[in-house]
Amino acid sequence: MRMYKKLETLSCIANQMRYNGKRQTLEVHMLCVQPISSKRDWKLFFNFPNLLYTDNPYYVPTLLLDERWNFNPKKNPAYEYCETVAFLAKQDGKVVGRIAALINHKLNKVQAQSYMRFTRFDVIDDIKVSRLLFDAVFAWGKQKGMNTIIGPIGFSDLDKQGLLVDGFDQIGMFITLYNHPYYHEHLSQLGFAKDIDWVEYKVFVPQQPDPRIERICEIAQKRHGYRLLSFTKKKEVIPYAHQMFHMYNESFAKLYGFCPLSDGQIDMAIKQFFSLVSLDYIFVVVDALESVIGFGIMVPSLSKALQQTRGRIFPFGFIPILQALKTHQVLDMYLIAVKPEYFGRGVNAIIMHEGIKRAIANGVLYAETGPELENNNNVQTQWKSFRTEQHKRRRCYIRSLD
Repeated sequence: MRMYKKLETLSCIANQMRYNGKRQTLEVHMLCVQPISSKRDWKLFFNFPNLLYTDNPYYVPTLLLDERWNFNPKKNPAYEYCETVAFLAKQDGKVVGRIAALINHKLNKVQAQSYMRFTRFDVIDDIKVSRLLFDAVFAWGKQKGMNTIIGPIGFSDLDKQGLLVDGFDQIGMFITLYNHPYYHEHLSQLGFAKDIDWVEYKVFVPQQPDPRIERICEIAQKRHGYRLLSFTKKKEVIPYAHQMFHMYNESFAKLYGFCPLSDGQIDMAIKQFFSLVSLDYIFVVVDALESVIGFGIMVPSLSKALQQTRGRIFPFGFIPILQALKTHQVLDMYLIAVKPEYFGRGVNAIIMHEGIKRAIANGVLYAETGPELENNNNVQTQWKSFRTEQHKRRRCYIRSLD
């Protein structure tokens, strides 16, 4: 606690002094950055983005229930190998910024590095606030022996990541971040530089299935014995779910910042993902031995529903969410993964062909891909047969702590 008390003392500054002629008083406006240590502060931390973006039509709140789980060491299995700290910036008692820092010790050990991450960075347009927030994060990281910071990036590849740098006039997705344009300017002034970008696409649904994709799909099924599973109840998916996420670990292993999910994290992902999915958009492909070799998960867009609920499910927030799952014109692509040894062997075609048929049947206009690494050609070549629009770009930044 000594370090935190020192940080708190050093980060409290008088940032504005004003003389009031009538009252003959001197007002001092205090700006403080403090580590979070109470339930009340956590509530302020989780709610701050909703206040910051109150009138923004493109911001989509995070599910508060998920966020509480993410930062609860008793709920989030990532704490088996991660440690975190979170800070609030307050001016005259009012929250004006927030940030969390994270160290993934498992990934650092595997990659022989001393990296830390920042996440949940939100701030008013005042560089002094951003500077104090990051000063607190830098001090914590240095004390832990870290030499480099990247972000925004979270606990795992399933966590929200990447600062929006293009597409501020596009509504966000449930699985992505939204931020004001000035965030980039603040990070640049604080010495951060681009490490890598993700791009996002709208993929428009054609009027009829693509004959070429259909042909590849049929050949793959006949020649190799692949089969697309059919489900009538969510509980039927669960026996395959662990296979799906273990395969996801294989498929994504070489991507930027990826850390394989532990069994505990897979259990958590299953609870979070399958509570909101529609059976129409769960695609699981197995080989002749009934082993999962590919899967796709799409979800009717929950963006507008979450804007209505402000990220709360209870007491009545579940109603707009259920309505969105039933009636929708936009799909969000959450995950598409193929076992590495099956790349280029028609598994993707089976998933895409069935996805197109169901989207057409349900009157869907387009699907959003979510973030794809700008250098991930394997994924982006999938959309060449479609009309697309690259409408968003987001960035992970890097900075030395020395």
